[in-house]
Amino acid sequence: MALLKEFKEFAARGNVVDLAVAVIMGGAFGKIISSLVNDVIMPPIGLLLGNVNFGDLFVSLSGSYATLAEAKKAGAPTINYGIFVQAVIDFLIVAFVVFVLVKQINRLKKVEAPTPPSTRDCPFCISPIPLKATRCPNCTSELKAA
Repeated sequence: MALLKEFKEFAARGNVVDLAVAVIMGGAFGKIISSLVNDVIMPPIGLLLGNVNFGDLFVSLSGSYATLAEAKKAGAPTINYGIFVQAVIDFLIVAFVVFVLVKQINRLKKVEAPTPPSTRDCPFCISPIPLKATRCPNCTSELKAA
C-alpha cells in the first residue's frame, strides 16, 4: 500500500506530467518531420539524382532482387541504407528545430541587470571599502567621497 501511495505522489508531481506532455508532443512532432522528409524533401532530391527513391535503396545479402519489396517478400536479409539516409535527415531536421527553439527560449528569458558595485578599492592599500567611505578602515587614509 505504501508503494502505491509513493507512486501516486511521484506521478502527481509537475515534472512527471510535463515530461509526459513533452513525450507525446515529441512523438507527434516526429511524425510531422518524418512526413516532411519522406513526402516533401526526399522526392525532389531523388528527382535531382535521377528518379531515385531513397526508400528503395538497399543491398541484398542473399540473391539479387529488383526492389526492396521483392526482397522482403522472399525473406531475404537486406541492408536498407536508403531508409537510414532518411532517418539521418529526420534527425538533423529535428536537432536543428530543437536548437532554434532552445535558442529562442533562452533569448526570451529575462536578463537580470547586473547589480551595481557596493564597494570600491582604496587607492592607497587596494582594500575593498564601502562606496560612501571617507576614510579607509584598513590603512586609515583619508579619501574623497565617491
